[in-house]
Amino acid sequence: MKILITGAAGFIGFHLSRKLLELGHVVVGIDNINDYYDINLKYDRLNELGVNKQDATLFYKMCKSTSYKHFKFLRINLEDKKELSTLFEREQFDVVCNLAAQAGVRYSIENPDAYIQSNIVGFLNILECCRFNKIKHLLYASSSSVYGANKKVPFETSDNVDNPISLYAATKKSNELMAHTYSHLYKIPTTGLRFFTVYGPWGRPDMAPVLFANAIKNDKPIKVFNNGDMSRDFTYIDDIIKGILILIDNVENNSSNKEFYNLYNIGNGKPESLMFFIETIEKCYGKVAKKDFLPMQQGDVPQTWASTKELEKLGYKSSTSMTKGIAAFINWYKEYKKI
Repeated sequence: MKILITGAAGFIGFHLSRKLLELGHVVVGIDNINDYYDINLKYDRLNELGVNKQDATLFYKMCKSTSYKHFKFLRINLEDKKELSTLFEREQFDVVCNLAAQAGVRYSIENPDAYIQSNIVGFLNILECCRFNKIKHLLYASSSSVYGANKKVPFETSDNVDNPISLYAATKKSNELMAHTYSHLYKIPTTGLRFFTVYGPWGRPDMAPVLFANAIKNDKPIKVFNNGDMSRDFTYIDDIIKGILILIDNVENNSSNKEFYNLYNIGNGKPESLMFFIETIEKCYGKVAKKDFLPMQQGDVPQTWASTKELEKLGYKSSTSMTKGIAAFINWYKEYKKI
């Protein structure tokens, strides 16, 4: 298949691009390479895919990979409807995986405009391009943050998610509603992916694993919110990719059954305490962290826990333990940082 991956220089987009290429698919990756976090990490991910930084910095220049003959990369903003439409018309994709978004719960409080432009306007442009180019399946990133402060656990896709507690969550809920509308009106098969706390090699530097590892490396205290009384459904990147691949291949079933709109949790299915997560990082790193215990941050939630039973019906099962996943992350981190 020919697959478009938006956010290809991002954490999940990079891993998905590499896996699809290994499986023999034709992949076009796009990204605007914004500076929400260190852009050098994004360029380093692209370099792993055979795209050099000098080419990737230029907007609207289609870059060919030197490592994968079926991979091309284009720097572009999703808000640029004209250029996006031209890309869709020229390439004639079979499947679109929309993983591009302005990420971060806490940053959405500081810079709300960025979330409306990227996550709402950009997603509308993706939907319109899918509508007019006969895309067979649109998969898009939602988030576990849509569950807000729900106390019923585990979280199920049938739960009420009408009370987001951050603008980031509100934009992801909006994406689900927009996708539902387009599936209903234009019979476009869409699948929303509610990701749960993804971690692993090449992870985002604004997320806990890298923040904690950086603090340990530099003998700085790690910030432990809600005094450590938190738990997350930490999900290793390989399990996330496994779930996405299952759903990409499930498009024919969706179309034949007239189930044009679908939502799935992709998580580990088992929450772990924040303190156990920190202890595991300490053990794998070989050094005890200094800790600064703080109150809960605005927009944050004390617990996430994914019910993955619907995805399990399609063959999904999270198989990476916390110990194994953190060990793989720390090994990558030390190599990347040249420790």
